[in-house]
Amino acid sequence: MERGYETLQTGVERVGMSQNIAQILLQSLEKKNQVLDDIITQNDIQEDILKQDDLDIDALDASMEKIGTLIEELEKLDDGFEVVYDRARTEIVGNKSMYQTEITKMQDNIQQITDKVVKINAAKMRNQMRADNHFKQKAQKIKNSMSKIKGARSYYDSMNKLNHVAPQFYDSKK
Repeated sequence: MERGYETLQTGVERVGMSQNIAQILLQSLEKKNQVLDDIITQNDIQEDILKQDDLDIDALDASMEKIGTLIEELEKLDDGFEVVYDRARTEIVGNKSMYQTEITKMQDNIQQITDKVVKINAAKMRNQMRADNHFKQKAQKIKNSMSKIKGARSYYDSMNKLNHVAPQFYDSKK
């Protein structure tokens, strides 16, 4: 009888541990959702910076650094999620009815994450186009300025040549 009790106790501990692991997976997905929200906020900040006529490079760089940090955090969450899921996969998949609540919440979080990733990618593309256009405009202004400088230099050189009489050879024989 003791052996049956030990088996039952081990089974209860295993279910309790898997229940905790399911909660950890759910918390990991919720944290990932929060990080994605932070990335969306930073994308909005970048959009506002890029809409300005006078581009604040320092603010744009700071925002890009923040996004880089958030992406690193996201990768750590992904790696951690995979490790924990691999440990609990057989238990959760084998006992779907026991974990139905957690599974449903995880599916909802995964759908939200997918939607946010699509939104982030679209914002990233828009911001990249704005940045490219902004830098093209700046390059065009520099090109126009260089052209004006070249034109002014050419005019200056031409005017100097008008006032300068080159030595001439005079043939005095007739």
